[in-house]
Amino acid sequence: MTVLPISPVYPSRGFDLPLWVRIGSAGASALLLGLCIFAFGRWMLGYAPQTPWVRELALTIHLLTVIPAIPLGAYVMLSQKGSQQHRMLGKIWLSLMFVTAISTIFIRNVNDGQFSWIHLFTLLTMIAVPQAIISARQGKIESHKKHLRNFFIGALIVAGLTAFAPGRTMWQWAFGHPTLHLSTD
Repeated sequence: MTVLPISPVYPSRGFDLPLWVRIGSAGASALLLGLCIFAFGRWMLGYAPQTPWVRELALTIHLLTVIPAIPLGAYVMLSQKGSQQHRMLGKIWLSLMFVTAISTIFIRNVNDGQFSWIHLFTLLTMIAVPQAIISARQGKIESHKKHLRNFFIGALIVAGLTAFAPGRTMWQWAFGHPTLHLSTD
């Protein structure tokens, strides 16, 4: 009688997204990162209009955590899964996203200082980060992948691109014209 060895089942360590999804995610991440750097740079150099309604410390913290979270999140999502490096970078990414979400609580320049609909992404982050950690620790890798794929697309890409809608602060920083102060001498 011939006995065939049965190899144990290990979690996926390969690329789990189709090529078109990887290309689309990389492109959206690159676009968002470029817009953020451009807008933040214009603001830092004084080329953006004044935005006195913004609590600039909160927005600065927000941008300083979300800007590195964009390429890091894309790398973690698009690279091979399951390695020690994947776990370490994933923890860093989730930490950046969590701090980003906390900072949004203090950014309320729409709706007369009240929360706006975009703050729903803050709530999403507060739920998704613990879910992702718990599912990974319980060995529910498919659930972990699903939570983080949806979180990456929703809370980072969609929310990030939405922040550049006309009239929003990021739109003004990226594309607005500073007010000219002409002297009457």
